[in-house]
Amino acid sequence: MFAGLQTHPWAYPVLEIIHICGIALLLGNLVLLELRVFGRGAELPLVPLARLSLGTAVTGFCFAAGSGLAMFASQASDLLANRAFTLKMLLLFTAGCNAAWFHGRGSLAHPDNTARALMALSTLLWLGVVACGRWIAYK
Repeated sequence: MFAGLQTHPWAYPVLEIIHICGIALLLGNLVLLELRVFGRGAELPLVPLARLSLGTAVTGFCFAAGSGLAMFASQASDLLANRAFTLKMLLLFTAGCNAAWFHGRGSLAHPDNTARALMALSTLLWLGVVACGRWIAYK
């Protein structure tokens, strides 16, 4: 199945499109939530906005992760030798830990300076993931 990704002219490009759309949903919604945590759009209730935003971000993550795993399976040995890919996976893991910390401490209920710092770090980590993802092709 995964070998067909390299031989079918449309398979890999379609996976890349799904991957990019997933990233857009993920990062776009996280930035929207970050803007609210930083005080923009204060007329919008934080918790309902977070529920919508995070639900959509999780959907985007699922698209990106599923398509990313399929692309990885088609060229695992090349990617494992690629430093940009390794850094991307490290940043991805760190972003997950950061999200767990953000939600574990109840940051949505208490959008204090720590919550804002964790949100800013989240955006920086995800931008790093995107940058490394693009860099993979130019190893």
